[in-house]
Amino acid sequence: MKNIKNYIIITFGSFLVAGGIILFFIPNDLAAGGVTGISMIINNIFPSIPIGFLMIILNILLFIIAFIILGNKFGSKSIYSSLMVSFFTFVLEMILPKNYILTDDLLLSAIFGTITCSIGIAIVFNQNASTGGTDIIAKILSKFFHYDIGKSLLAVDFFVILGAAAVFGINKALYGMLCVIISGIAIDYIIDGLNQRKFIFIISEKNQEIMNFIINILERGCTILNAQGGYSNVEVKIIFSILDRKEFIKLKNYIKELDERAFITISQANEVLGEGFKILKED
Repeated sequence: MKNIKNYIIITFGSFLVAGGIILFFIPNDLAAGGVTGISMIINNIFPSIPIGFLMIILNILLFIIAFIILGNKFGSKSIYSSLMVSFFTFVLEMILPKNYILTDDLLLSAIFGTITCSIGIAIVFNQNASTGGTDIIAKILSKFFHYDIGKSLLAVDFFVILGAAAVFGINKALYGMLCVIISGIAIDYIIDGLNQRKFIFIISEKNQEIMNFIINILERGCTILNAQGGYSNVEVKIIFSILDRKEFIKLKNYIKELDERAFITISQANEVLGEGFKILKED
């Protein structure tokens, strides 16, 4: 059931990526790197071939090359996601009227297209998958030229932008580069927000009741830490737990009613791995 849920989330993320591409990038010739940018350049040369179809073919070819050169290093989720982005792009391209354009303002298209795609990519990444394409080319470059993945990704996007400059002009190519830069920052920011949790330390005379609430009502784990007051020298027990924002609000309201003298310390964690949270190793 959980695996099905993961694929549903990946499908939604892939749809958002395709929506950003179709509504903002393609109508304004913004080739923002990757397989999408390559497909847009080829489509400009051969207009009769749909961009979505080109993305499907390129992704399939890249995965075949990757399996030959890199071996089985790409999970089923990444293959599924990359093909879904290509498929949704192809379908939306067929459904929307020819020459459809939501806005012809390049800056607005760059900003909103990047935000839409970044949200979709972040959702996919958060399910331990990727949208393929550029990642595959980068890993192949890394294998043969010994660059790290980050530099390889930048190199791929740089050459796509050069191709876009030759086909669409330098002005649109620079907007495409802006999309690439904003996307990298936005994806990290969104992923941090999706995975953010709260570290909570609680000192209270109602320890047992609070632990019961965390375990039985919130269905989360907690740990008891034995400590000693520095001023009073009295031994105290500290409850430690990790909760998401909604769970913490419920716990805070409960403690307010239970023990107004309770002492609570909260800090942020950008990501939590392990049982009950994000699985350490997942296909």
